[in-house]
Amino acid sequence: MTIRGTPHAPSLATKKMPAQQRATETYELILEVAAQLLADVGIERLSTNMVCEKAGLTPPALYRYFPNKYALLCELGQRLMQRQNELIPKWITPEALAGSVEDLEQALAGLLLDTYRVTNETTGGVWILRALHAVPTVQKVRLESHGKVTEEQSGVLVAAFPQVPPEELLLVGRIAVDMIYAGVELLFDAPLEPQAVAQVVAAMVASQLAKLRGGVAPASHP
Repeated sequence: MTIRGTPHAPSLATKKMPAQQRATETYELILEVAAQLLADVGIERLSTNMVCEKAGLTPPALYRYFPNKYALLCELGQRLMQRQNELIPKWITPEALAGSVEDLEQALAGLLLDTYRVTNETTGGVWILRALHAVPTVQKVRLESHGKVTEEQSGVLVAAFPQVPPEELLLVGRIAVDMIYAGVELLFDAPLEPQAVAQVVAAMVASQLAKLRGGVAPASHP
């Protein structure tokens, strides 16, 4: 079935999650090989047949878990973004938000550099990152992850800026998340010095948060 001549997008769902140790090992092997091949040949050339050959598996063994290469990219993307997102509470803390602008800039720069490091250390990390932008059927992984992170961090922002409207904090938070990730992507795309990029991005985000802080009226005392 098509809608206005456009075919259904390929399925991104894992067909079956492994329940036994041997199945889990096969599942992880498939992802490990796919990530390595992605690093070696890139997004366009990656294929399920190539993964099967490299992993020593038959196509049915792979298709038991992943219906196509986009499902592989989806799972790899979700895992990478999970590792990246776990860094955020380490850096964006109530203390950092309540501290000086310099403290906040340091925290934001640290988050960007840490995210860059984790991505760089992940097998095929840069290509997974690019797939999350370049492949339409996988983009929702990135968008959903950024939305989820923004929602999770909204509580920290509301506590730090209690008199700023929550919808404004959500907007600022979402833009901040995307700016951090844009800075990470830039470091893979251009020969720039990581610390310099991190400092510029951090200063831009921190300046907006400082404006929010400046606009909050001081609390009244009894």
